[in-house]
Amino acid sequence: MSEVKTVVVGMSGGVDSSVAAYLLKEEGYRVIGVTMQIWQDESACSLEEHGGCCGLSAVEDARRVARMIGIPHYVMNFKAEFQDRVIDYFTDEYLRGRTPNPCIACNRYVKWESLLERSLAIGADYIATGHYARVEHLANGRYAVRNSVTAAKDQTYALYNLTQEQLAHTLMPVGDYDKPRIREIALAAGLPVAHKADSEDICFIPDHDYASFLEREAPDRIPEPGNFVLEDGRVIGRHQGISHYTIGQRKGLGISWDSPLFVKEIRPGSNEVVLTSKEGVFTDHLTFENVNHMAVEAFQPGEEYLAKIRYSDPGCMCRIEAVEQERIRLAFSRKVRAVTPGQALVLYQGEFIAGGGTILA
Repeated sequence: MSEVKTVVVGMSGGVDSSVAAYLLKEEGYRVIGVTMQIWQDESACSLEEHGGCCGLSAVEDARRVARMIGIPHYVMNFKAEFQDRVIDYFTDEYLRGRTPNPCIACNRYVKWESLLERSLAIGADYIATGHYARVEHLANGRYAVRNSVTAAKDQTYALYNLTQEQLAHTLMPVGDYDKPRIREIALAAGLPVAHKADSEDICFIPDHDYASFLEREAPDRIPEPGNFVLEDGRVIGRHQGISHYTIGQRKGLGISWDSPLFVKEIRPGSNEVVLTSKEGVFTDHLTFENVNHMAVEAFQPGEEYLAKIRYSDPGCMCRIEAVEQERIRLAFSRKVRAVTPGQALVLYQGEFIAGGGTILA
């Protein structure tokens, strides 16, 4: 490397980001480790035993790794950005009867937008994370996120909303390895987090109790109980409030019926939750908005892509049907289950993210 480049690595205290920092140091970069304080107050330690990425133990683990590999380590406070871009967004979406994806919002607006801004301000050339994904500069001049080498740990779905400017300043060294190899590298390097368990939960709701979180966050805006209705309008029971439900849900409805019922639609305007049969939650089309283009500059009617409607979705081929100024409609090659407003629709062109958006209906 003719000129030493500086990279700020977001270090969560886990094995992936620790190995990312180690690999970049080995490649000759000037590496600066940064742990982002985004949610937890110093006095609150409830996330620690759940492997939270923003608590006191995370800071200490990242600091130990940084000391071992010989790089500086700092803690940056992003609590205001996290509250605005993630917590408030998450709360507002649920209260609107939609199902948000806070990790995608955190990636775009906190882990990239805010961290990149501060990193560039201190003279860094890049930021880096421990995501299982790769960034490539394509022949058409655009930057795109590419699948990691292992489908078992691919994290590209949650990165679809990154901008061209952000990608141009991003490194993702972990995407060239699978998880067992990453742990081997950490062990060989003597990193103290080599065997640390992964954190899979939403970091600010480790107990999965979304309803209680919303009651604490917005006690004066909690939706009132309302009616469960069938698609023909028949009222068949009462629900606890629309924020308790998501599309495709079956458990926890409290409805006795002669066949299983599933949530098909949430109607904030009338405060109704529409129930249907198992077949009723399948559809062969959707509309999405808030479009972000990545590998392609624009979507055109007739184009085909692999579409994913949730993180764990293996994907389904689709065809772009209509492109409006702010919305795009597509049709799937087969029916898919539980298309959920508020979730992300991510389109792939081969191994690369073509772009995506927020599911509208």
